[in-house]
Order: sequence, then C-alpha cells, then structure tokens
Amino acid sequence: MPTLETDRLLLRPPAAEDFDAWADFCADEEVSRYLGGALDRAGAWRNMCIMTGAWTVRGFSVFSVIEKSSGRWIGRVGPWHPEGWPGTEVAYSLVRDAWGKGYAYEAAAAAVDWAFKDLGWSEVIHCIVPENEKSQRVAARLGARILRKARLPAPLNFETDIWGQTRDEWLARKST
Repeated sequence: MPTLETDRLLLRPPAAEDFDAWADFCADEEVSRYLGGALDRAGAWRNMCIMTGAWTVRGFSVFSVIEKSSGRWIGRVGPWHPEGWPGTEVAYSLVRDAWGKGYAYEAAAAAVDWAFKDLGWSEVIHCIVPENEKSQRVAARLGARILRKARLPAPLNFETDIWGQTRDEWLARKST
C-alpha cells in the first residue's frame, strides 16, 4: 500500500495502532461537528474499519496522517468515494490541536496529487457544509471552487457544497 511523504507529514494507510487516537478524534464534538457528529469508541471502530476496508474494496481510502516530528497520529486525509457519494473526494480532517498549522493543506495537496497521478481521477471534490469556513479556506488554497450542491447519502443525509477542480486545473495551477 502506498505511503506519501511531505516535509512534515507521513501519510499511510490506517493501522491498528492508530485506533486510540482515531477514537479520541471521533469523540471530539468540535472535530466531528461537520463529519456527522461525535462517535463513541464502538462507532469509531466501525468508522475506522469502513475506511480501512475501502483500501481492499476500492484500492484507495483515507490515509492516517502522522506528524513526522512526534510520530503522532493527527488525522485522516485522502481519497474517498463510497457508494452513492457525489464524486471522487479528497477528504481532510485533523485533530483539533493540529489546526492552524498548514497540515490540512499539506496533506490534502499530497493526496490530491496522488489521486490525479496514481488513481487517474479527472476531478477531485471536497464535500464542505457552508458553515465550515476553515475547510473552505483549505479548499480554496488547494485551488478548488464551489461546483454544485449535493445531498450526502445515508446515514449522513445532509446537503453540502461540492468544492472541486479538474485534473487539468490542478496541473495548470501547479505549473505556475
């Protein structure tokens, strides 16, 4: 399975040793506010297994984001396209104390690059509710713009803005 590396981060498929940090992440109401709500440990386990299982079923899924300087799990970022999803997404969510450090952009940029180059995607989207201004800033910094609105499938069942860009737009932006 692939591992991506940036200046400050390591992105690798989730592993069993990530679970305690993953569960704490899922239990944090502020972190989970735009992700469908906080989860208890059993819910976090199912969530992690769904995302980890997608590696087998789809050949890709979110990466665990590891801060190189500390070796600490700080979130999950990467390609996501479950059944019924409104497009090929690169999702990003980090633990609260990793916010404001540029990690979301750094990890998401590596994942977008990988999705276009290695997965052959022609479009990358980010599902962002209008109230999530921090995520909108990351998407804009990545070069994304609002493309359309969509309703996420059950069990989420809420309307969201779809931000995104094409492979050609991403490559043109990277070359400047």
